[in-house]
Amino acid sequence: MTIDFKQDILAPVATDFTAMDTFINEGITSKVALVMAVSKHVVEAGGKRMRPIMCLLAAKACGATDIQMEPYRKLAAIIEMLHTATLVHDDVVDESGLRRGRPTANATWNNQTAVLVGDFLISRAFDLLVDLDNMVLLKDFSTGTCEIAEGEVLQLQAQHQPDTTEQTYLDIIHGKTSRLFELATEGAAILAGKPDYREPMRLFAGHFGNAFQIIDDILDYTSDAETLGKNIGDDLMEGKPTLPLISALQNTTGEQHEIVRKSIATGGTEHLEQVIQIVHQSGALDYCRQRAHEETDAALKALHRLPESEYRQALYNLAQLALHRIQ
Repeated sequence: MTIDFKQDILAPVATDFTAMDTFINEGITSKVALVMAVSKHVVEAGGKRMRPIMCLLAAKACGATDIQMEPYRKLAAIIEMLHTATLVHDDVVDESGLRRGRPTANATWNNQTAVLVGDFLISRAFDLLVDLDNMVLLKDFSTGTCEIAEGEVLQLQAQHQPDTTEQTYLDIIHGKTSRLFELATEGAAILAGKPDYREPMRLFAGHFGNAFQIIDDILDYTSDAETLGKNIGDDLMEGKPTLPLISALQNTTGEQHEIVRKSIATGGTEHLEQVIQIVHQSGALDYCRQRAHEETDAALKALHRLPESEYRQALYNLAQLALHRIQ
């Protein structure tokens, strides 16, 4: 079955998704013109806004009705603002000039401005979160945001470290990618007052996030800059030991092994073509695809603990669509 994003995923919450924009626009409003200009630039950079869509679908999967959706729309906007803030900070840390095919905030303005606007977006997200008047939710988001920052620091520590293990890689991607997906879905369950749905929502989102990041890391070796919205080999240039490289190191010996080790240790793209070839020939991508399938299966298994509905089906479709990117 071919999954259509608009029809099979977005349609059940399309009205809520449109209404969410009001809260995002409210969130990026500032009396400082530069803050608004930079916020607008990064918020409008595109992307499918999967995290807020997951939040809205999770809310309805937890039983929220159309007339009860206002606070969930605000929660979805909070998720998108936090996500945008992490991307802005990410681009500064990685010295990236391109994001979703557009110049980054740090490239358009400068690092200082980008960092401060990222801080503003996080602060404003929590400002909106307080309005929801739910201490359990506030605590979950406070802890989760700390874990996201820790994931970024873990990744920084692992840079240029060819001995990075798969477990360390999983710890990194849980913090930097999966944790926000978890906040999006588990947050909806908390707000809905459905404690029994918290764990299945969190497990679904956590495994989905892992699969999503593994797929992203595969595409760094199989896609092109236009499709990816960033430059091919960016991760290698920064010396990031992603799963394709970790797997390639485990599956190679001799000269090939040394080329991959040296590339991680030094960064740069001097051996980019060779590394891409080694990653393809070593079976590393096959292993990564297998791991992405396993994580997706675990995500879908968690979903079955929720009552059947078109919203649960849309979450199922989203996980399958993400996996289709590597098939």
